[in-house]
Amino acid sequence: MKRLFYTILALLFTATVFAQSDLLQKANEHYTKEEYKQAIDDYNKILMTNMESSEVYFNLGNAYYKTKQYTLSILNFERAKLLAPDDEDIAFNLQVANQHVVDSIQELPGIFIVRWWNSLVNSQTTDAWAVISISGFILFLVLMGFYFFARTGEVKRVSFWAGCFLILLTIFSWSFAAQQKSRLVNHLEAIVMQPTVTVKSSPSEKGTNLFVIHEGLKVKITDKLGDWVEIKLADGNKGWLQTESVERI
Repeated sequence: MKRLFYTILALLFTATVFAQSDLLQKANEHYTKEEYKQAIDDYNKILMTNMESSEVYFNLGNAYYKTKQYTLSILNFERAKLLAPDDEDIAFNLQVANQHVVDSIQELPGIFIVRWWNSLVNSQTTDAWAVISISGFILFLVLMGFYFFARTGEVKRVSFWAGCFLILLTIFSWSFAAQQKSRLVNHLEAIVMQPTVTVKSSPSEKGTNLFVIHEGLKVKITDKLGDWVEIKLADGNKGWLQTESVERI
């Protein structure tokens, strides 16, 4: 009985994969034929089956851009960038789409070492850092074997220092993978989806009006209270707006 159950599960999984692959091919064909609305529908159907990938988000962003839905285009390019942070095509298309954003926010320069560190963390995906970490740990174990069983002092010395390097690489790459995963899971950044939004000093309609922002702008969510979220702009300005005004990346 158990064997039959697993067989049915395997068949269902295989059928789902083939169906998703067929839908992706169909969506790409619509896009190639410049049938962008049909392509958008198909890409969104793929995402509804939890088949997330940088390719799907990137293609969906392109389709939205072609139909002049720039805010949705930016949202999907940002989601694609989360999954493939070092993809140059995604970065370029996102830059082009951001030219349609009304607000021009000057980012705070920040400390060089912090910017360099963040750039290093974002240079690889979560999976890539995890593979590096596991590979480094396996090599570390191999070198420790050389260290304990080697007969010459030179081999022991080389194995020891190489092992030290690899264990540090393992720790750092695992930490980077955890940071990347946290970004994917927590969704702390969002895109403003409404044409014009007034940012308040407190989570209430009675709060003081601080400043106005427009659709397409990327913000960081720093707090949440009821139907309100506190956001922070790249220039350091903060305030509250209603949750429905933004879409988390």
